[in-house]
Amino acid sequence: MSGEGPTLRRRRLGAELKRCREAAGLTQEQVSRRFEWHAAKVTRIETAKVSVTPRDVRDLLDAYDVHDREFRDAMVEMARSSRERAWWAEYRDIVQPGSFISLEAEASAMRNWEPVVLPGLLQTEPYMRALFSAAAETGRQMRIDRAVALRRARQRRLMTGDYPLELFAIIDESVIHRPIGGESVMAEQLRHLIAVSELPTVTLQILPYSVGAHSMLGTSLAILEFHEAADLDVVYVEGFGRSPHFRKQPAEVCRYRGAFERLRTQCLDRGRTIEMIEAVARGRGQCPELV
Repeated sequence: MSGEGPTLRRRRLGAELKRCREAAGLTQEQVSRRFEWHAAKVTRIETAKVSVTPRDVRDLLDAYDVHDREFRDAMVEMARSSRERAWWAEYRDIVQPGSFISLEAEASAMRNWEPVVLPGLLQTEPYMRALFSAAAETGRQMRIDRAVALRRARQRRLMTGDYPLELFAIIDESVIHRPIGGESVMAEQLRHLIAVSELPTVTLQILPYSVGAHSMLGTSLAILEFHEAADLDVVYVEGFGRSPHFRKQPAEVCRYRGAFERLRTQCLDRGRTIEMIEAVARGRGQCPELV
């Protein structure tokens, strides 16, 4: 789970093909008609919804009057490598190409705001199981086991490998008070949260109750950043009463990043965040070694 993978390569390729098409003055509809493709195929290639064959890339570059041999070879090789099997393909029964998981797997950093529960990358297994069990759509034990295994696999990027994920996480104060799974599960979770916050890849901050109303009430947010391809950064937004959705336009990503950073200025710093978690643990008798 390290380095640039097939999802990011497919997004790079789509962006380059779109740039070439626009430079040639062609619309997606014109290209589709030329090759007698389904009307949506060019759109799906450019938005990385589907993988594209090396032959299709050559044909598209011919149509766009792109003849630079070095560039063409690089694009064809990108098409080949974008079709490689990613580590998360082992979980293809619960993960789809182009999903949040496939993007997170190749991101350099993530900025995550969670108002209700802990970020998945910081959860213990009992905490995960309590959440999955509470969701009607994941009530079957086998599916819960698969979801837990996937989340634990995702967490390894915080701790190991040559390409770790840098996590900037903000949680609402209510999250550390909500006893997901009961007191014993939350006891373990709080201890884990204190330990994982010491990782060099993790910056954890709490937004205290005293802040009151703010711009992201009722919304959870994850900004996935790709340091070698900043123009491909993406925002994943979930809100009460609305379906989760991606925001990929650079202007929108910039707007959400600004909102996240403004929220950080209202948070406790790392030291005071840990002090608050320890205080909650002591208050519940969950962390006797801190007494």
